[in-house]
Amino acid sequence: MKRFLVGLLLFCVACAPKPKESKVRISMIDSGRAVKFTGLDFDIISEINRDSAQASWRGLLPVFRMPADTDMKDYQPVQPGTYRLGDSAVVFRPDTPFEKGKTYFMRYYRFDKSDETLDFIRGKKKLRKIPYTDLVF
Repeated sequence: MKRFLVGLLLFCVACAPKPKESKVRISMIDSGRAVKFTGLDFDIISEINRDSAQASWRGLLPVFRMPADTDMKDYQPVQPGTYRLGDSAVVFRPDTPFEKGKTYFMRYYRFDKSDETLDFIRGKKKLRKIPYTDLVF
């Protein structure tokens, strides 16, 4: 009986749905003058796209210049520019062109549930408390 219960428990754990891991990809476009982000959660980017304020995009997909001392990444100013949604991808075009030979990164905030996303948009959650991944380009 014990083996049966252990086997049933292992079967249930193996069949449980796995959390969807998003595969965000970065590619330079327009001869290195813009960056294209693909693989983002379409529901989130569609909702943000309804808001015409660019500040919403900067809050969710900020782009930064990589400092010489990478320990200082959290203290860099956001790269100013414009965001545009097209073909399930977000395109970022900086106000001043990217410098050749310099490294930049996009901080991708990972949201586990749509409720958490809405809490952030409504200002109930702060970015520093949301897990993120820095994607370097």
